[in-house]
Amino acid sequence: MAVIDEDDDESLMAETAAGNRAAFDRLTRRHLRRSLALAHRVVGNASDAEEVVQDAFLQIWTHADRWRGDGTRFSTWLYRIVVNRSIDYRRRRSFQPLDDAVEVADPAIGADGLLAERQLGAAVDAAIAALPDRQRAALSLCYYQEMSCAEASEVLKVSVSAMESLLVRARRMVRTRLNSLIRQKDGDEK
Repeated sequence: MAVIDEDDDESLMAETAAGNRAAFDRLTRRHLRRSLALAHRVVGNASDAEEVVQDAFLQIWTHADRWRGDGTRFSTWLYRIVVNRSIDYRRRRSFQPLDDAVEVADPAIGADGLLAERQLGAAVDAAIAALPDRQRAALSLCYYQEMSCAEASEVLKVSVSAMESLLVRARRMVRTRLNSLIRQKDGDEK
């Protein structure tokens, strides 16, 4: 079997298809953190993201022989699987996760700046979570996974112009939602 310490993803995937568990472990370690971050952005909470990513890697292991490597990078193929699994997971889910429950502020925290930062982060997360699945996936791929528009368009199987359109609509919706929250907050303070 080949040396797997410094192999590229495509070589590791070829080894995985041949049944090399060490190559698969290397691929998993290399891409786990980013896959979890992507899934978390799409499904909305960490525990569901872990389930989605576990399912995605299981699919890769059991269907490694389907990997063709015909010009498509392994990471693009992996992110496509993670995005598709995440969207499917959100569609199947029929309950509200505990992560969506209203948090009670900790009375021990006295720093107004920290609280404002958390509120802004929660507002941004809520605005992103309210996006349609494909817009949320596009935003997650380009901003949080730092993929180019062309790479992200491959993952979502859309044209680059369609990806750009998804991003424009997603940013517009997030901006509109945040602006309405700011106006609402300003009205509450008066």
